[in-house]
Amino acid sequence: LYNFILISNIVFILLVIGQPAKSKRPKEHGENKVFNKKVKPKTPKMKERESAESSFKSQSILTQVTDKGRFQKLAATLSLSAGQSIELRCKGSNVAWNYPSYLDTFKDSRLSIKQLDRYGQLILANTTAADTGEYSCWLQLCSGNKCRKDETRTGSTYIFFTDKEELFVPTPSYFEIVYLNPDKPAVIPCRVTTPSAKVTLHREFPAEEIETDGTDIIYDAKKGFVYQHPTSNDKGIVYCKAESQGAPQISIKYHLLYVEVPKGPPSTKIEASSNRAQLGDSVFVICTVLGEPDVHVNFRWQYPGQEFEVPVIIKNFWRLINRGTGHTTRISKSLLVVDDFEPKDAGNYICIAQNLHGETTVATKVELH
Repeated sequence: LYNFILISNIVFILLVIGQPAKSKRPKEHGENKVFNKKVKPKTPKMKERESAESSFKSQSILTQVTDKGRFQKLAATLSLSAGQSIELRCKGSNVAWNYPSYLDTFKDSRLSIKQLDRYGQLILANTTAADTGEYSCWLQLCSGNKCRKDETRTGSTYIFFTDKEELFVPTPSYFEIVYLNPDKPAVIPCRVTTPSAKVTLHREFPAEEIETDGTDIIYDAKKGFVYQHPTSNDKGIVYCKAESQGAPQISIKYHLLYVEVPKGPPSTKIEASSNRAQLGDSVFVICTVLGEPDVHVNFRWQYPGQEFEVPVIIKNFWRLINRGTGHTTRISKSLLVVDDFEPKDAGNYICIAQNLHGETTVATKVELH
């Protein structure tokens, strides 16, 4: 009995104080694994989420087909040697393209664009330095005859077609006019074909290099020199100089004209050669607009006998004028001529001048004397 009580007490004590400690040993691989346990997915940190989002946004539908027949996603810029051909593909069943505009202007046969079932294809053969520029594509969403750009499905790259003989992207002219507006940046478009080329800006008279401080004047290989805040002191003739492992090359010349014309609908006036005409006279009515040098003006006329298709001659022309203070203005004119004036030609002659800011209507009366 005593032994039984002793054993019972020992069991009770063991149950209360727990099992005696076991000696520690390294866990074997896979020991104490818990299976079928539901684990709550870990929410990525803010930076991880932003990184993932930016990675998704940066995904492009534009690829290059390499010589080996492989596909390569394009970075923001690409440098290729002039002379080789390039093939670009854009995923989608309805793709639109953008490329250097001069390829369209001259209907260049080197350019081929096709739309296949799953992608659009752009091939440019025998590339030259002049082909340097931005190439982009996007998916079009169409409803009936109306299409819009899908902003989430786009691709773009700027391609430098390097040519040591042509450091500057060639242009069809030897002289260009650049308008300096006080309220917007102005670009001297001396773009290069080699992004690593050292480019400087120079004034023709007085002969000097123009300092580019990276603030008021900056250089962008894809655009040229950018005047952030043009002033009348910047006007004159300038050119660019580029150097890259060889003799320096000079760009075409750029004539910088300072503009200071109030923005708004055309400032218009109308005048007749005579407000009292005799039978058989020739009558001239001229409509004149003074405006910004780079803003085009459209003219429309209303005149007596117009509904009966009375024959008149209408000619439009424009030119730049210097106002003597370094400011340049565009003068646009529309001339209406009535030969052999008749009674049905008497009445009001109305000119409607329109620019991108609006339109202005002016009128004058010509009577039969």
